[in-house]
Amino acid sequence: MTFKLGPRAISAGYRLASFDQIGSTNSEAMARAHTGERGPMWFVTTEQIAGRGRRQRAWIAPRGNLAASVLETLNVAPATAATLGFAAGLAQASALRAVAGSASVAFSLKWPNDVLAGPAKLCGILLEAEVQPDGRLAVVVGMGTNIVGAPEGTPTPATSLKALGLEISAEELFTALSDSWAECQAIWDQGRGFGEIRRRWLALAAGLGQPVAVRTGSATVSGIFDTIDDTGCMIVQTSTGNRVPISAGDVHFGVAASARAG
Repeated sequence: MTFKLGPRAISAGYRLASFDQIGSTNSEAMARAHTGERGPMWFVTTEQIAGRGRRQRAWIAPRGNLAASVLETLNVAPATAATLGFAAGLAQASALRAVAGSASVAFSLKWPNDVLAGPAKLCGILLEAEVQPDGRLAVVVGMGTNIVGAPEGTPTPATSLKALGLEISAEELFTALSDSWAECQAIWDQGRGFGEIRRRWLALAAGLGQPVAVRTGSATVSGIFDTIDDTGCMIVQTSTGNRVPISAGDVHFGVAASARAG
């Protein structure tokens, strides 16, 4: 089976480059941007050997998993482009629901950029951006999904579609993802539609209204996960009643959250 774009993605003008094996789809996408590629274009593989996640953590995709990156060129500020990650989470969840069919798997979105199946991480998302000579922003959104295997010993337990009993190929999921991305990116609309993206994201948010601890560098903020604001920051309501905005951090949910984050 080969990778194919879905009909909505084709209609929206997306193109596709697929690889049998590659170091990093994100790196390939940004390298193409450096040589004048402006997208919109997908870069996909079922075997990624030098991928990376947030904070330069390794993200290795064994053969059979899906590593997919989409290159978009946008006329927006970097802070606005960062909210595209929430559209990516929605697109991932939508694609997963489409291919899972009637399977009783609960997919949810963990701030800022993971997709969960039950309590375990199934997908990770990484955004990278560089200003181009014409002043526009080349944005690469990388999405890695555990299809046949998941890493062990990770801070958040991970799972795969196979472990969930879902026999779905990387190629099948990608076709659905290319279409759901085209839809969510159109709703996002250069950041103008983030209000609707935010509403839909919160409807699938993991841990909303529950105890949370967020580690930001050497500090930990604990409280209740209240919402995300119109910039994508997590708002944590502390025991003193303060509502603290957090732009980045490692999130732990539940009554033992503080102990795990510490």
